[in-house]
Amino acid sequence: MNLGQPTGQRAQLAIGRVIHQRLRPAPHRLDVPTWFLLLPLRSLRAQPDATLRRNRAGWVSFHDTDHGDGRADCLQWLDEQLQRAGIADADGEAWLHTYPRVLGFVFNPVSFWYCHRADGSLAAVVAEVNNTFGGRHCYLLDGPRLGFGTEQRADKAFHVSPFCQVEGGYRFRFLRSPVAGDDASSARTLVRIDYDDAQGPLLATSVSGELASLTPRRLRRALRQWPLLTLGVMARIHWHALRLLLKRVPFFGTTPARPQPH
Repeated sequence: MNLGQPTGQRAQLAIGRVIHQRLRPAPHRLDVPTWFLLLPLRSLRAQPDATLRRNRAGWVSFHDTDHGDGRADCLQWLDEQLQRAGIADADGEAWLHTYPRVLGFVFNPVSFWYCHRADGSLAAVVAEVNNTFGGRHCYLLDGPRLGFGTEQRADKAFHVSPFCQVEGGYRFRFLRSPVAGDDASSARTLVRIDYDDAQGPLLATSVSGELASLTPRRLRRALRQWPLLTLGVMARIHWHALRLLLKRVPFFGTTPARPQPH
């Protein structure tokens, strides 16, 4: 399996699935189709993509202010985070895996920033997590073992679900492999996030999809099949929360995030 960056530096659209499995105290599973973008932000800064409506209104659009600290250039924010963490060699492409705005609305439970060196290797991955209470927290993953296919760990420091406490930690694994297809940049992408609390494994989550270059035709297809993509994300979160309540899964309420360095 050949792991790494998608071939070429064009914006990508992935069509795939989100799977979320709760293991206890009452088993519960979510398995739904989805689509998302993978954006080469350094390349797009130098040469914008006409298919991507950036910082403009549209049926589907990407807005820098939806990420980081809300500034007009989210790539500038990312570079500052890397510098503060002492990561000086992330001078290659910065790919952002994210949901766009659809019909003006967006909610990203988690976005991933893949920060590459000039030789294409991974220097860092930033997992940008949002909760439904308006909070945001970033987990920065780096180190000598960082790479596609290797497990990365982070202590949980942010409240996401009222059915989980702020304890334990996450196990991340990022995979990407080329597949056959009409588009030379076509590839499969997979992110696995497993959450362990004080008692052991609790949640198993994955986001996967088949990547291909973002084109007007492919974008129209995704929008036609899932016209309420990001509204649907929020609706499913609340629907499955109700089902967990009916299953009598313990409810812990909201918990503030631990302080995060800036």
